Amino acid sequence: MKKILLVFALLIILIISCSKDDVTGPTQTEEVIEAIEEIRVSMETELGHIVPSINVYIQTPDEIIFASAAAPEETPLTTNTYFRFASNTKTFTSTAILNMFEDGWLDIYDNIIDTIPGYEISYVPDTAAWEIPYKDEITIEQLLQHSAGVYDVDNDVVPNCDDLSYVEYTFNLDPTHQFTVEELVEQVTINDLSYFPPGTGYNYSNTGYSILSEIIARVYTAHIRNDKTYADYLEDYIVGNDTPVPLDIHFPGLADDVFLPDPHALGTIYVESQVYPIIFDESNMSAHVAEGNGYSNFENLNQFVRTLMKGQNVLLPETIELMQTDYSAANTGYGLGCTTTANLGFGHNGCIRGYLSIMVYDPDYDVSLIALLPMVDMSSEDNFYTSFLGMYDAAWKAREVLGFPGKPE
Repeated sequence: MKKILLVFALLIILIISCSKDDVTGPTQTEEVIEAIEEIRVSMETELGHIVPSINVYIQTPDEIIFASAAAPEETPLTTNTYFRFASNTKTFTSTAILNMFEDGWLDIYDNIIDTIPGYEISYVPDTAAWEIPYKDEITIEQLLQHSAGVYDVDNDVVPNCDDLSYVEYTFNLDPTHQFTVEELVEQVTINDLSYFPPGTGYNYSNTGYSILSEIIARVYTAHIRNDKTYADYLEDYIVGNDTPVPLDIHFPGLADDVFLPDPHALGTIYVESQVYPIIFDESNMSAHVAEGNGYSNFENLNQFVRTLMKGQNVLLPETIELMQTDYSAANTGYGLGCTTTANLGFGHNGCIRGYLSIMVYDPDYDVSLIALLPMVDMSSEDNFYTSFLGMYDAAWKAREVLGFPGKPE
């Protein structure tokens, strides 16, 4: 009888022990998903329509967390979901320019009409199309800082374009149009457009970065003695198989190179006076070379920004510091293709045809983060900022859940 009671007692203890082990709290991933889901639902309430998903990939010194908070009718994304990361491309362009600077192929303090070191070739073409205002005063550094005053024919209204930017106007006429850098620059020239004399202000300019793509192509072509493009240099020196950190990151420049690999996120845009959103899948990126044409997935984009900003990729630590802190007098939050954001760190953000994204690294806590909202509400200025700030709120909230400083007070 005593043996039976002893076995029974041991069985009870075992059952209780197992029950305690089975009752666990939510994982950190689940806590992040729950936190950013609250932001997603709040955005839906404010905007009055579905927000497909909010997605955050975050790497700390100890772990990697990926959280995809998706609407009930949507499929959550994964770490290998591809998306267009838009103006995060500018950090890649800056990396390319600064890598050439380290190698002595160019000098960022040169004027764009100067000759490429060692060659009798100017950084930009000496043709009528390239006679933009203040051409002989603009430096490569100023283009990187958005302090050159170069008018942005992608974002701002251009004469004779039906109150639209030149890129939007032309794209609406023909979504398959093959844009060129010279074509974009020529619109600045023929309309005599400028924001201010170089070095006297700050104005974000995609066209300024288009000019940087031409400089990269011309410098690389001069050294290789064979026609090369912006994408060629990035593949050969920044992200390709023979680089220090090979990455699955791509920069399409042809009008017919419109596809994203699978799996990929669709871009969603809400516009004024239209009930249903515009869905972008295939998309012509030829107008956005060097300023917004990149695509990749969460894992590879995180690896790029993390290794780059830690000085473990193509650039030396002192060059990274230059990228992060070489501000213009007019904007002390934007360096050389690199933003500085409180409690997020160094990197960039992006917005293009239905995709909002962030790519950042925080050296204070060794935390890198990629955020994606595959939706942009352009129906009003307020709604756009609700979309944009919602993505940032999700990034800060993910950090906060993991024990790092979140949204600044």
